[in-house]
Amino acid sequence: MRDYLEFEKPLAEIEAKIEKLRPASVNSPKAQSEIESLERKAGQIKTEIYSRLTASQRMQIARHAARPTTSDYISFMIDNFLELHGDRHYGDDRAIIGGMGTFQKRPVMVIGHQKGRTVKERVMRNFGMPHPEGYRKAFRLMKMAEKFGKPLITFIDTPGAYPGIGAEERGQSEAIARNLLCMLELSVPIIAIVIGEGGSGGALALGIGDRVIMLEHSIYSVISPEGCAAILWDDPTKATDAAEALKMTSADLKSFGVIDEIIPEPSGGAHHDPSKTAEAVETAIENHLNEIDRIPVQDLLRQRYLKYRKMGAFSEERSG
Repeated sequence: MRDYLEFEKPLAEIEAKIEKLRPASVNSPKAQSEIESLERKAGQIKTEIYSRLTASQRMQIARHAARPTTSDYISFMIDNFLELHGDRHYGDDRAIIGGMGTFQKRPVMVIGHQKGRTVKERVMRNFGMPHPEGYRKAFRLMKMAEKFGKPLITFIDTPGAYPGIGAEERGQSEAIARNLLCMLELSVPIIAIVIGEGGSGGALALGIGDRVIMLEHSIYSVISPEGCAAILWDDPTKATDAAEALKMTSADLKSFGVIDEIIPEPSGGAHHDPSKTAEAVETAIENHLNEIDRIPVQDLLRQRYLKYRKMGAFSEERSG
């Protein structure tokens, strides 16, 4: 049985009945008929649940332990991937992976957050929360992409940069700020994809792209709902209210012009059909790369600058 989220419990009960009946259905037309009826009911319930998801529920899907990670997408769509390690200053941060490979026979540089799958790997990856050396490794690979004229593809999936004392002592904020400046000035195309949780500056450090894409049930926010609730109301249990207020879903961010495209996910989320999700991500990357590859470098840099300058712009109207 798969790992059901709290709001999926009505679906879990029906699918449990289906699995229980399956052995008997081999020689029993009655059991087979009952399974078909239950499957129709399960489909209706799933459609109903996923047609009215709240921001908090989307956050749960974005954080699902079985959700495809950066390494999964690399395995699916990047050939001859060669991982590169270390920031040449302090060490190698396993919360960020990156390296060179080919995307549909086109040489590219790929960088992404990596949360890990098992408990042991998640601890080793620091649950996808990079230290400064992770961002400095990413910076090194960004400059290498520019040097060799390789388009840059980034996968975003992190709760945020690690907030520990050691990370602050080694210049966490400076490392993130340097990446922001670097990505604004890189003379190669940049595609950024939010595949799960895009949290705070830790996500933004890989998120300055010519095109920014989000999977349908991913989230992207200046702070986690729990952190927001703790600051605003001194009550982390109000995370559900904070999730709504933060406007962090793909639909919200598309309406604000923060992202360029929403990639639909299979019913139930990306973890229900990782291959289908990866195919959709690959197609989106291909389309955007083909488009921006034709733009002269100076025009590309100017468009990138204007893209981020206009974010947050507003007009004020005064009444008589």
